[in-house]
Formats: sequence, structure tokens, C-alpha cells
Amino acid sequence: MKRQRILGINPPVEDFAFFDLWSKPAGLLYLLKRMKMNGNEVYLLDCIHEASVGKKSFGREKIGCMEIEKPPAYRGIKRKYHRFGLSEERIMERLAEIPRPDAVFLTSAMTYWYGGVKWIISILKRELPDVPVILGGTYAKLCPEHAKGLGADRLVTGHWIPDSHYPAMDLYEKIPYGITMTSFGCPLSCSYCASRILWPKYTRRTVPEVLREIDHQVGLGAEDIAFYDDALLIDKKEYLYQLCRGSIKAYGERIRFHTPNGLHVREIDDECAKMLKGSGFKTIRLSLESIDPKISDASSGKVAREEYARAVRSLLNAGYSGTDCETYILLGLPGQSIDSVKETVRFVHSSGGKPKLAEFSPIPGTTSFNMAAEEMPELKTEPLLHNNSVYSSWISGNISPEELQELKDMARRRC
Repeated sequence: MKRQRILGINPPVEDFAFFDLWSKPAGLLYLLKRMKMNGNEVYLLDCIHEASVGKKSFGREKIGCMEIEKPPAYRGIKRKYHRFGLSEERIMERLAEIPRPDAVFLTSAMTYWYGGVKWIISILKRELPDVPVILGGTYAKLCPEHAKGLGADRLVTGHWIPDSHYPAMDLYEKIPYGITMTSFGCPLSCSYCASRILWPKYTRRTVPEVLREIDHQVGLGAEDIAFYDDALLIDKKEYLYQLCRGSIKAYGERIRFHTPNGLHVREIDDECAKMLKGSGFKTIRLSLESIDPKISDASSGKVAREEYARAVRSLLNAGYSGTDCETYILLGLPGQSIDSVKETVRFVHSSGGKPKLAEFSPIPGTTSFNMAAEEMPELKTEPLLHNNSVYSSWISGNISPEELQELKDMARRRC
């Protein structure tokens, strides 16, 4: 097979806000590593990482941006809109620095971030007119018909499990943190989550494989590792505890671990909390969603009041603070009342945790999306309307901006 020169691109993000929550294009990086192992010449242009303008805690970065005109779907929203990432001038400079590729692989994340994807495709078609652009990622998989209109030469919409030992983090000059996934997919079926759509089959990697992946990134300079798993604590004694013991043996307290996607609190007991604390899990995010039984059912019945309270007690006894026990609470689900959100916020406070509002995004293919689309059919044709930061308070009208601010104020202080 002829050796190919491949360029992978992580595009800019167009949105009202963007935060680096240990955000790296994991799927693209695993793919680039596989291509490199197959003998291809591989390059990376990460328009987010390369636009860093400063450091935040635990390796995270502050990303530079510029204000741009809001698209028509957002014209009535009284918030500024930005493009986060490299400027057009800098992208053109970087393309000139990289040897002309035989193909460009472009990833896409949130469905409502397609504006940045479309923008960079237009640049690629102008600067590299004869180079095929292959678009993959979450947006391309969830909204293939819409993605066809962006100008890419090919869409990748199938299901793919990485088969290399680690993502191509070595393509960065210096990595601010590392990433890993011990599994792909989730054994649960929450009505608002796309995990089962993106990975229909739950697949778990071996502990030695994950430890090698972590060790590779530590060797590149990472002191922080973020787990992208949706179900990290499943079979914890047979899996996670082995991983923790291996990490302790290799690094002691030198490496910090983070769980931005949230942990299933039903699985957290005294032993689990001590294991997490002792092996360097610094940032703990807990998945509660709601104590409203109707909402809990939509979350596959993941947790009940007493299970959450027990989990927080265990974490506090293990040495975590209440601030460390940041807890995701869903807001804006179809049929969800504001009072039920308030009740859940109060419950988290009373249990010693820290509430963090997670605003609902209607994700194509999920049960919750279908319910929302019954009230707003436009969701099926305009992915910008999926934006969680404005869906509940501006798009669906489920909650007013004033009510949203009240809930945020409640979450910040005990009440």
C-alpha cells in the first residue's frame, strides 16, 4: 500500500462559551495513531489547543477567541457569540508549514458546533483544492444528512473502536494533560444520552493496555490524566481497583486523575472512595441528574437519594471536601419542572455535595430528543437548536433566563 501523508484537524468551536474540560479530539487521535502505525506520514492541526492563551488548573487551557456574527437561529439571543480557536490567518500559516497532505481527516464534536467545521472546510477547499476532506466525529454520526451539506468529500458515520495502544498525543509539541478511555459505550440506556448510539456495544479494554496508554502520556510530560469513560466504576473491584493499584505502583502520588463525565454514585462506597483518593483521583464529578422519580427513570434509575447521600459521606470520610463532590443536576428535560430542580439542588447541598447544573441538550436519536422534537420539529433540521447553553432558556422556552439565573444562584450557595 502506498505511503500516505495525512493531516488530522480539530476545528475551531463557534459558540457562546467554551471551556477546556480536558478537551482533546480523542477519536481523531486514536485514528491518527493507527494510521501512523500503518506506515503513513501523519500531522496534526489542533485549532483549539494551538490557540491557548494561558493555563488554568490541572493542565487545562484558556482558549483565545474572537466575537463573530450570530447565525440566524440565534439572532434573538442576547448573548455574544464567538469563534474559539486559531484565526484564519494563523490557520493559513500552519497549512503552509505542513507538507501538502494526500488527505485531511476532520473531526466534529457537538452537533451545534458545526459552524466551525463548515468554516474550516471552506478554508481547506480554497487552500488545498485537490485534497480530499474526510469528516467524522460525533456531529457527522448523529446528523449525517445535515453534515453532507458542509462540503466535505466523504463522511465517516460508522462505529469504530480504537485498536492502538494509545492516542497520538506525541503529535503535540507539549501536552498539557493526557486522556484515556478504559471503555467505549455504556451498559445503561439513559433517555437523553447518545452513548449507545455512538457505540452500540459496550466494550472494555484490558487494564495493562490502559496502563501502557497512561504511561506513554506521562512519558510525554502529562501530570494530569482525564478519563473520558461513561461508566468508569462498572465492575470496579475487578477492573478499576487493578488500574488504581497499577498506577500507585508506577507513579505514587505524582499523577492526578480527573473524571469530567461523572461517576455513577451507586458504585461509590467507603472502599471505592478510599481507592479513588489514594490513587490520585483529584477531580470527582458525580452523576445524580435528579431525585425526581420520573427523571430518575429517564436516567436508567441510576441513583436514589440514600445512595447519593451514602456516596458523598464515603467521599468526605476518604478526605475529599464538599467542593470536590461536584454533582451534575439535569435542567430543562422535557416535562421537567423547575421545582424538581430546586428540590434536587437543596438535597445535594444538604448531603454535603456541590450542585452543578447540567443544561439539557436534545441529542438526535435519543428518546428525549424525540419528545422535544414533537414540540419543536425544527430540531430535526437545525443542529444549532441543540445547544445546551441556550436551549432551555432561549430556544424551547421551558425556563426563562431569570429562572435559570435563580437556579444558578441556588446552586452556588446553600439555601
